[in-house]
Amino acid sequence: MNLHASRGAAAALRRLDPWQLAAAGIAAVVLSPLLSLAWTALQGSNGMWSHVVVHVLPTAARNTLLLLAGVGVLVVAIGTGAAWLVTAYEFPGRRTLAWALLLPLAVPTYIVAFAYLDLLHPLGPVQGMVRSLLGYDSPRDFRLPDIRSLAGCIVLLGFVLYPYVYLTTRAMFMTQAAGLIEAARTLGASPAAVFRRVALPLARPAIAVGTALALMEALNDIGASEFLGVQTLTVAVYTTWITRSDLPGAAQIALSMLVVVVALLALERHARRRQRYASGQRPRPMQPLRLRGGRAALAFALALLPVVVGFVLPAGYLVAETMARLGDGGVSPQLLASTRNTVLVAVAATLATVLAGLVMAWALRLAQGRRRERPAALRLRAASLGYAVPGTVLAIGLLMPLAWFDDGANLALRVFGMEPRMLLMGSVAALVLVYMLRFLAIAAGGIESGLARIPPSLDQAAASLGHRAGAILRRVHLPLLRPSLAAAALLVFVDAMKELSATLLLRPLNFETLATWLYAEASRGTYEEGAVAAMLIVLVGLLPVVLLARTGLRFGKERAS
Repeated sequence: MNLHASRGAAAALRRLDPWQLAAAGIAAVVLSPLLSLAWTALQGSNGMWSHVVVHVLPTAARNTLLLLAGVGVLVVAIGTGAAWLVTAYEFPGRRTLAWALLLPLAVPTYIVAFAYLDLLHPLGPVQGMVRSLLGYDSPRDFRLPDIRSLAGCIVLLGFVLYPYVYLTTRAMFMTQAAGLIEAARTLGASPAAVFRRVALPLARPAIAVGTALALMEALNDIGASEFLGVQTLTVAVYTTWITRSDLPGAAQIALSMLVVVVALLALERHARRRQRYASGQRPRPMQPLRLRGGRAALAFALALLPVVVGFVLPAGYLVAETMARLGDGGVSPQLLASTRNTVLVAVAATLATVLAGLVMAWALRLAQGRRRERPAALRLRAASLGYAVPGTVLAIGLLMPLAWFDDGANLALRVFGMEPRMLLMGSVAALVLVYMLRFLAIAAGGIESGLARIPPSLDQAAASLGHRAGAILRRVHLPLLRPSLAAAALLVFVDAMKELSATLLLRPLNFETLATWLYAEASRGTYEEGAVAAMLIVLVGLLPVVLLARTGLRFGKERAS
């Protein structure tokens, strides 16, 4: 009996697929912060929760909901309007604006807030110019409304995050069946009616996807909200842990943020499920209407405005401040050290994330067409949850697992007579881990898309020659996946360099990245060296924007031909 049982166990072990086991392990690591968050929140906060409920949570929740509502309206209006303008109309400068409208993606929200705080300061250049035009001499006589407000935060975030809606909606407009638009025009529908009654209903799923992405970015923001004096849930999580050292209270607030995330995802899926359209004809791009004279100038101005507000003005400010700083004496050694730290951590996080994404996508590929396909797909979906969770929530959720790991490791160290110490908590490895969890969806999704373009017949041919799964991946798929791997690595690297919220909570002592350096400089009100750090982040952020622009231009040419 025991012999048969041992043989059965050995056979079961041989049947286990190491790729599926590795994928399951990665999914478990991604889910561990969320489970730990719930556990930590249930521990209670020694009477401080009542203070949080009365004095912190109502204001933070109200500000967060108002911020999301305002940003949602703004990104839909700007993103959808800009996408329709550059797709449905022909006017001078349209081709340039079609890719220039992506440029605000290169500027993180906290950098835009950093720039406009100085630009729109009562003693800054913009208000000085306005007073000069109006004949006023002093800020006491005339000043613009203070940008440090909820309304100011909504406007700035809206002009930075609208490209998420612009990207998805323009892609939908470019792939719609032109016959529907042309039929409406033939029947005498005005341009406004064509947009409202034909194009807009068709684009609602794309608008929903882009809006959900923009709102999750707004929810994740901590720098812009804090710079502009808006107490959001994200800021409340940070201050509750850092200022009050109340981890259960921070976890409880973080759980309320997860409720908002789940609501956004449910709203997006509901909108896509309710709006499904099919056309029996082969889609072809619509013929844009040519505008002339004043209408062409108005269209150009309307499409240019988001680019100016979201990119040109803050980038121009950063260039001017950077040149002034370099001319006055260069940059400090601390800033150079922060740059080195940022690059090293981003490179390590990119390697770890792309490797984990490759494992998840390859495990799903191996399971396709078998009984294990559904579990593999669920594991990939679970591993992608990190991108939907704000960085502060992930960081708070990771604190307990990191502490448990260090406790277990220290027990082993004591057994071998070694001094106990913190291995993960407060280390660079913790930053790499949280970056991997946060951006794994980017790598896994990009690699999965690349694998989907490779015909399964190549797998079958390699398997018939006796190659195992690892050899097939190494010798067949990796060479074909190089573009997908490079694109995923670029996106992860840039996002890791820009990440602020999780970095503030998990970085080691006296360890600065460019994002945290900028945050500290803005908190102190010293904008000179902060501008240099911000300029470096923006320059790196331009790389994926250029990639997106080139892809869009190439797609547009293919569609036109």
